[in-house]
Amino acid sequence: MTLIQKIETEQCKTDLAEFNVGDTVKVHCRVVEGGKERIQIFAGLVIGRRGSSVNASFTVRKISYGEGVERVFPLHTPRIAKIEVTNKGKVRRAKLNYLRNRVGKKATLVKSADRRWFS
Repeated sequence: MTLIQKIETEQCKTDLAEFNVGDTVKVHCRVVEGGKERIQIFAGLVIGRRGSSVNASFTVRKISYGEGVERVFPLHTPRIAKIEVTNKGKVRRAKLNYLRNRVGKKATLVKSADRRWFS
């Protein structure tokens, strides 16, 4: 293992929740306003993940007042207090960019992973 890889593994967080594309998550972000720090929750659907190790990031999309809002979070930043998975989703794509064209409830519609299909 090279010196750079050792430093990168030390910087990675180990206490993050396991989540994938299609899951509904709540991201607890630390926000500094003036001299005060507070936690703000950004809840939405994970539409993409990219990178590996320290460079990993993920995109969360939500609908706020009828307008789509996306936010890209670095995975191993100290600004993220924790990630809660509220709903597991079952998707067949690595990136859910097609949800950007949808409006209303269809924009957050993903099959639930806990369902079992019997034939």
